Amino acid sequence: MLQLYYHPTDASMAPHMVLEELGVPFELVLVDRANQAHKSEAYLRLNPNGLIPVLVDGDTVLYETAAILLHLADTHPQAGLAPALAGSERAHLYKWLFWLSNTLHATLNLYFYPERWASAELVQGATNLKARAEARAGQLLELLDQELARHGGPWLLGERYTVLDPYLLMLARWTRHFGRPARTLTHLGPYLLRVLARPAVQRAYATEQIGEPPV
Repeated sequence: MLQLYYHPTDASMAPHMVLEELGVPFELVLVDRANQAHKSEAYLRLNPNGLIPVLVDGDTVLYETAAILLHLADTHPQAGLAPALAGSERAHLYKWLFWLSNTLHATLNLYFYPERWASAELVQGATNLKARAEARAGQLLELLDQELARHGGPWLLGERYTVLDPYLLMLARWTRHFGRPARTLTHLGPYLLRVLARPAVQRAYATEQIGEPPV
């Protein structure tokens, strides 16, 4: 059985939503961050980075959210959560998946973990870093809003719901306390509500006890 090592609302949230969408048996294994379980010897054997999530699929142990999402889509093609290989639509899925991971997700990490990049004694430096990361994230959200306006489809890739959509919902939710959160953008706001309305997403939210605001 598939096992997802998770912590509520962490980067495991997107794989959790995808597992619910697949409708296959899986087990959630809570990683107790409050007790530093993600830094334990046992967990580091799964992910030496000490980060969440980890997916265990038989003998395959994966970390990195985007890699887990792509693996789940490819090993469950009947769910249609990724376009067929070698086509233009698949290429655009790669583009957006890596953009979400390497650009938006990475920028949000700068906002939430400035101490990784600024010395503890440089309080002003950390404050400035958070402000600049929030501003940059706002520019990236604008790009997403423009993309949704450009193609006019209900999902990020257009007419097809893919693993991109729960990933984007998760990242957008992390902006909920920004001065201008993702949900306030003209096209992004309604899009997030469409993703949120999916039964699989609702089940994941209920399990993780995610309250208001949902995005």
